[in-house]
Amino acid sequence: MASHPPDAITGFESDCREIHGAYDEPRRLSRLLARRSPSERQQIRATYRAMFGEDLVARLQKTLAADQDNELCNLLYLWMLDPAERDAIMARDAIESAATDYRVLIEIFTRRKQEQLFFTKQAYLARYKKNLEQDMVTEPSHPYQRLLVALATSHKSHHDEPSRHIAKCDARRLYDAKNGGTGSVDEATVLEMFSKRSIPQLRLAFFSYKHIYGHDFTKALKKNLCGEFEESLRVVVKCIYSPSKYYCKLLQRSMKPARMNKRLVTRAILGSDDVGMGDIKVAFESNFGKNLEDFIHESLPQSDYRDFLLMWQGGR
Repeated sequence: MASHPPDAITGFESDCREIHGAYDEPRRLSRLLARRSPSERQQIRATYRAMFGEDLVARLQKTLAADQDNELCNLLYLWMLDPAERDAIMARDAIESAATDYRVLIEIFTRRKQEQLFFTKQAYLARYKKNLEQDMVTEPSHPYQRLLVALATSHKSHHDEPSRHIAKCDARRLYDAKNGGTGSVDEATVLEMFSKRSIPQLRLAFFSYKHIYGHDFTKALKKNLCGEFEESLRVVVKCIYSPSKYYCKLLQRSMKPARMNKRLVTRAILGSDDVGMGDIKVAFESNFGKNLEDFIHESLPQSDYRDFLLMWQGGR
């Protein structure tokens, strides 16, 4: 945990006093918490516990329980959890939905380092008394599920320096894995690769693919009529190859007025926060020709939830 000068610590104590007096007022909490970095949020949580003998997240959970339909309450609750706790809750919600929302699981498994995934699995076990990887398995198996199992199998450390030589070899294997002009992919080759590579190594392979062949691997998958595996693979590759582009598109899609989905917006916010606000804002303007702040103003009606988004995107 990063050290902070005394005045910063005093600032957290001051914030905690105000939070303590406003824990059931989401608007005031938004003003205090929206622009805080993940490490600052955890320091606020620790300071609050030291000062008042209560977990701030437990306090927020009580507020959420009293108003399940208030998405800002849900967002603030998830916002203040540590990443492992948050991922465990979001994974469980995805698994328990009417049809398992595999995209949520893919997002978790592609943006976390292996050591972080270990803590997510531990948090899931502690909270639900079940094994996350076992809960992901269903019959009949879904292509997303097979890709998830492969990603979960890899024990390659994210700290290992990615190899350009391996990336070039993998890029050629991906090219060869395309079966003629049918648009289908040799599933066994892809699953083997995913089970033996770290996320940074896979990302470098996709960069090498574009450098060698002049187009993204996702475009190669889209060129012909594809099956369910290829469609699932495209989403996984997008999450790995350019997280900032993936999440800025998720933000844009979830905030379209005709299809507004606040739960999806919340998911996009949490994923974007992990990627980094600066990268998300640059990607948003590059892809949509307008800045994120203007888009939020245009897309969302005036509300406390919109105010949180505007403060959040303002950065830190």
